[in-house]
Amino acid sequence: MRKIIFFLFLLFFIPAQSLFATDDIKNGDVLSLERCIAIALKNHPALGAAAGAIHQSESKIGKARAGYYPQLSIQSGYSRIGPPSSSLSNSSYDYYSNALNLNQTLFDFGKTSTAVDIQKLGKQSAQADFQDTASSLTYSVQDAYFSLLKAKMSETVAVETVGQFQQHFEMARTFFETGKSSKIDVTSAEVNLSNARIQLISAQNALRLARVNLNKAMGVITAPEYEIQENFNMQASDITFEAALARAYENRPDIQSIALKKDALEKTVDLNKKDYLPILSGNAAYGYAGQDSSLNQSWNVGVAVTFPFFSGFSTKYAVEEARAGLDIAKANEETLRQKVFQEVKSAWLNRHEAFERIEAGKITVRQAEESLELAQGRYATGVGNSIEITDAMIKLNNAKMTYIAALSDFNIAEASLEKAMGAKTP
Repeated sequence: MRKIIFFLFLLFFIPAQSLFATDDIKNGDVLSLERCIAIALKNHPALGAAAGAIHQSESKIGKARAGYYPQLSIQSGYSRIGPPSSSLSNSSYDYYSNALNLNQTLFDFGKTSTAVDIQKLGKQSAQADFQDTASSLTYSVQDAYFSLLKAKMSETVAVETVGQFQQHFEMARTFFETGKSSKIDVTSAEVNLSNARIQLISAQNALRLARVNLNKAMGVITAPEYEIQENFNMQASDITFEAALARAYENRPDIQSIALKKDALEKTVDLNKKDYLPILSGNAAYGYAGQDSSLNQSWNVGVAVTFPFFSGFSTKYAVEEARAGLDIAKANEETLRQKVFQEVKSAWLNRHEAFERIEAGKITVRQAEESLELAQGRYATGVGNSIEITDAMIKLNNAKMTYIAALSDFNIAEASLEKAMGAKTP
C-alpha cells in the first residue's frame, strides 16, 4: 500500500511537464471517449489534491504510531553563578548540567492504538474520496464529450439547412426571372437564408464553447485542435430502479467515505473518554552536573503513574464535542443517502425518457424529410408555393435538432446513472 501511495504522490505532485510527455493530444488527433477520460485522470489537478489527502493521512498514521515508541531527549545547560550577598567571598563560578532522558509509555488503556485506528479510518476515507473525485471527473468528461458531439452534429445540421435555403433561394430567383413566381418568394427565401446563416454562426460558437468545456474537463486548457469520434450509444442497459439504487448504496465512494468518517468519530468518542484513565510510563535518565572541578554523575530508572485528577472539565467537553460530531456525521450520512436516491431516480427516469425520444425522433426526421421532398416537388411543378418549402425545411431542421438532443441527453443520462450507481473509473 505504501508503494501505491508513493506512486500516487509521484503521479500527481511532480509537475506533469516533468513526469509525462506534453503531447497527450496532438494536432489533428481523433479522440475517443475512453482516451478523453484517461487524459483527465492523468492531468486534472483535482486528483492531485485528492492524492495529497491520502499522503497526508498516511503521515497522520505515522504520527499516531509515535506513541508506541520511546521518547528520547537531551538536556544541556550552563549557568554563571555569583556569590551570595551574605558571603565574604566574592568569587563566581561556572555550573554545567547535561542529562539524557528516556521515557516510554507502558500502558495507556488503548489510547495509542485507538488513535492509530482513527487515522487508518481517515486514510480509507481519503482513498474513497479519491475514487469519488475520479468518478466525478469521469462523468464531467462524459458530459462535456457528448455535449461537444451534440454541438458538432448541430453545426452539421445548420450547414445543411443553409445549403437547403440557399438552394431554395436560387430556385425562387430563377422562377421569378422566368415569370413562374412573384418577387415576394425571392425576398422570403432570402430572409430565410439569412436567418439560417445566423443560426449557423450560433452553432459554430456553441461548438467552440463545447470544445473549451471538454478541454477544461480533461485538465488540458491549451490543447491543440482535435476531433472526437461520433460514437453515441444507442442501447439502454436493462436495469431496474431498485437494482440501480441497491448498487448505488453499496458502491458509492462518497457513502463509503462518510461511513468511514462516522466510524472514526465513534472511536474518537472512545479515545476522549480514555483521558479519564491513568497512564503508566517508564523513565530513565543519565547525566552529570557541577563545576569544572567537580562534575557529579548520576542516573535513575523508574516508573510513574499519571492520573488526570482534574483537568478543568476539558475531557468532559472533548467527549461531548466528539459525540456532537458523530451526530452531525450520522445526519450527513442520511442526507447523502437521500441525495443518492434522488440522483439515481432522476438519472434512471431521464435515461428512459431520452431513449423513447430517440425512437420517436427517428420517425419524425424521416417524416420531415419526406414532407420536404414533396414540397420541393410541388414547388418545382408550379403546384406548391414557397411557404410550404419554408415550413418543411424548418420542420426538418427542428426534427434533426430534436433527434440530436435526444441522443445527447440519453448518453449523458446513461453516464449520470453510472456515476450515481458508483461505477468504477476506468
